[in-house]
Amino acid sequence: MCASEAVASLTAERRRTVPHHRLIRIDRLLGVDEVPARRSGAGGDARPPQEKAAQLASLAEAYSAECAPSITTPFTKVVFGEGNPDAVVMFVGEAPGADEDRTGRPFVGRAGEKLEEMLAAIGLTRPEVYIANIVKVRPPENRTPLPDEIARCGPWLRRQIRIIRPKVLVALGSPAAKFLLDTDEGITRVRGRWGCYVDGSIEIPVMPTFHPAYVLRNYTIETRKAVWSDLRAAKARVEALAGRGV
Repeated sequence: MCASEAVASLTAERRRTVPHHRLIRIDRLLGVDEVPARRSGAGGDARPPQEKAAQLASLAEAYSAECAPSITTPFTKVVFGEGNPDAVVMFVGEAPGADEDRTGRPFVGRAGEKLEEMLAAIGLTRPEVYIANIVKVRPPENRTPLPDEIARCGPWLRRQIRIIRPKVLVALGSPAAKFLLDTDEGITRVRGRWGCYVDGSIEIPVMPTFHPAYVLRNYTIETRKAVWSDLRAAKARVEALAGRGV
């Protein structure tokens, strides 16, 4: 399961009545950082990558036709997401910036370069993972997405995750962490601690860490060490799940 053994021992009725963010707090009180996954995606998903890629392409077309026109803020291109449709690790940010809006690709420019450096540090490349944002179009002046924008775009991200079924999600920054973990706590409170993304019967471990743009703005040894630790933990989780055949 995507919770500690102690939390998992709660009755089904009790679990239904306890908000998810409180379950995470219970994990912390028990000193549990490692959260075993119950249903972590790609390992138990036999669909071929080509089928997933086709589903993602159809979903992107539907978003552009149904959701993007309802957004009143000006933007140039929809930035739906890109990467390996069968990725075991999926990175989620908040929204596109100016470079992303211009190119239609997530995490390009300086933040994208930093993300690729972060991936290389744990032996991954951009084509091996999947990268997306909650909000698929650029907010004005690169501001943080508003709650109504997240509410409008969030379901589309959930559908992306259902198609890809990664084994691990990495939340980049506070808005992504709040959305994936269904919590009001900011990134400084949750980073480095395993949480859980829940969507019906799907449960996926989540590692929250700092956004690459934050790393660039606060380029300290402490910040870089924190991100390095978080990404190593994410890769170790993937390797552990693979070793158990999950």
